[in-house]
Amino acid sequence: MEFDEEKITQDVLALLYLTSFQQKKDFPFQAWKGHDWEALSRLHEKGFISDPKNKNKSIVFSDEGYLKAKQLFEDKYKKT
Repeated sequence: MEFDEEKITQDVLALLYLTSFQQKKDFPFQAWKGHDWEALSRLHEKGFISDPKNKNKSIVFSDEGYLKAKQLFEDKYKKT
């Protein structure tokens, strides 16, 4: 079956926003990396998240990545 990788990547980014958290007020936002590894790698290549290929259980959003994730989440899941 063929699928649209870009749509999946955007959905993963939106879901990362849903589960995002900050350790402390001035720290960057993070999210648990329990998503498709290929999608996480594509998000890293776009500069939206830190490299998921490490021992950490979470990724760190770039500023741009967090804003994009928030926008995608709100656009897709906001009740109308």
